[in-house]
Amino acid sequence: MYRIITTDGRAKRGELTTVHGTIQTPVFMNVGTVGAIKGAVSTMDLHMIGTQVELSNTYHLHVRPGDTVIKKLGGLHRFMNWDRPILTDSGGFQVFSLTSLRKIKEEGVYFHSHIDGRKIFMGPEESMQIQSNLASTIAMAFDECAPYPADRNYMVNSVNRTTRWLKRCKDEMSRLNSLEDTINPHQLLFGINQGGTYEDIRTDHAKTIAEMELDGYAVGGLAVGETHAEMYHILDKVVPCLPQDKPTYLMGVGTPANILEGVDRGIDFFDCVYPSRNGRHGHVYTNHGKLNLFNARYELDDRPIEEECQCPACRNYSRAYIRHLLKAKEMLGMRLCVLHNLYFYNHLMEEIREAIEEHRYSAFKKAKLEGFLINDKK
Repeated sequence: MYRIITTDGRAKRGELTTVHGTIQTPVFMNVGTVGAIKGAVSTMDLHMIGTQVELSNTYHLHVRPGDTVIKKLGGLHRFMNWDRPILTDSGGFQVFSLTSLRKIKEEGVYFHSHIDGRKIFMGPEESMQIQSNLASTIAMAFDECAPYPADRNYMVNSVNRTTRWLKRCKDEMSRLNSLEDTINPHQLLFGINQGGTYEDIRTDHAKTIAEMELDGYAVGGLAVGETHAEMYHILDKVVPCLPQDKPTYLMGVGTPANILEGVDRGIDFFDCVYPSRNGRHGHVYTNHGKLNLFNARYELDDRPIEEECQCPACRNYSRAYIRHLLKAKEMLGMRLCVLHNLYFYNHLMEEIREAIEEHRYSAFKKAKLEGFLINDKK
């Protein structure tokens, strides 16, 4: 069940109650594609840095180790030793990202595994079955994330097919949740809005899926090449067309600035690989912009990555030491940067929730965005 605690402009402060715990929103989901955060981060670490939701990938877990293997081991929560909510994406993004390895048909998508080349078929029913085997808290509907740019005719056909697939997902999820051997019979289903940067296609699709009484709604197919201004414009138009009494998820977004702007437009859920990917390359987020710890200026810098930050890296180590680890290619350096970045994102969401509760979100957003520019201007 989702409820809005308070609003500040279009920003929502809510909570989603699930079988695996209550999610305080707005929330950033930490991305663990194959059931682990890249950078040697454990589920015990995730607890320590304030993670509410972990996100894993349906396609990748289906390919390896296999969703049937995970089901036999008690589901993904038990497999990875994580007792809080998990969201699994549907495999639909791989329709976009594995262009050279797939063929789209009405029944679904034919893949060649990126690991060993074996043939794989995934349609709406297969995606729901895999996610049911994984027993995640929230399952995403199977969709096509169309390429950017795509011509109008392609986009219309793609969105119409995504709508037909969504109906099939809903029917199959209902069937699976009724089976006796289903690990999580309370699995939630989020639908996905598509349409690229075509405002009318986006809003028409949003109105169509809003009538399907789903557990939540995502805006997909953004942050795939369009400008930030285009993305924000689409959110301005689309979010009001989605049910306001259901959580809204902006998929694959993004930077701290993107999150602040998304919250301001009514988004509840976010996910992105940026904090872990950038951390593995020595790029760390602070309230004064992003730092590249490989830079020589940090060689003798005995300060933490960020003063007053309570993450494990900042409580115990200096910029100089972490830079040394990175230069020496020691895994600890990468791990500390990832932990810091994920903590930064999770803590940012705590600050956002507090600002909305205190009805000062506009001023909070303005101050944060100005702070992020300090190091970026250097």
